[in-house]
Amino acid sequence: MTEVSSLTGRLLVATPVLADPNFDRAVVLLLDHDEEGSLGVVLNRPTPVDVSDILEPWAALAGEPGVVFQGGPVSLDAALGVAVVPTGGVGRTRAAAPRADLDTADGADRAYPGQGGGDRPGRAGRGEGAEGTEGAERTEGTEGSDAGEGRAEEDGPEGRGQGADGRDGADGPLGWRRVHGAIGLVDLEAPPELLAAELGSLRIFAGYAGWGPGQLEDELSEGAWYVVESEPGDVSSPAPEGLWRSVLRRQRSELALVATYPDDPSLN
Repeated sequence: MTEVSSLTGRLLVATPVLADPNFDRAVVLLLDHDEEGSLGVVLNRPTPVDVSDILEPWAALAGEPGVVFQGGPVSLDAALGVAVVPTGGVGRTRAAAPRADLDTADGADRAYPGQGGGDRPGRAGRGEGAEGTEGAERTEGTEGSDAGEGRAEEDGPEGRGQGADGRDGADGPLGWRRVHGAIGLVDLEAPPELLAAELGSLRIFAGYAGWGPGQLEDELSEGAWYVVESEPGDVSSPAPEGLWRSVLRRQRSELALVATYPDDPSLN
């Protein structure tokens, strides 16, 4: 198999030609990417559900808005924590699953808005029967655009042992595993007080987006996504609805102009 250049820790920003409503104007943080596939969470899909309704112990550490975000169409019954540790963390992490099952948490019977996804992620983690997109490959802030894709739900975000730099993640506070830079995954089954003094921000996601081998590569070649560098503040943007435009606007290229693209393409 052709070696894949990892895009872990980078952002997938939906291009205007991406027609799937599940990912319209989506900004996806890639938590893992290799030749076996990719997975990430959508950073700009807040739900009306408060974190305190399902994971009350973590509510005080969640940034504003203090709601659960829909991370993607896969495993909507599982919670995933992504947090920023500004100093890079101290101590050592433990190897534990970073997600919690919402069906064992208080308020688990609450329905989440949006699509159901399916048992396995399809193209761009859209669930079964999703339509592809057309266009040219778009990348920014990365060398090449090879991306692995579509990972089975059972693999999940917790099934990967290394961070973005190929490290085992044992260089942060207990209960936190580095993904890229100051961004990492949180073990939601750990006591929150273990991380309270270390976290700069925390976001709770219901579900994630997944790609199997070769699927994300296909979508990049079809022009479905721009690939850009992430910043720690992207994880906890207080105005997530405007994240798509703000991420594009900060690019030092023609991508900054895409931020002005109208929501209704017919108006362009």
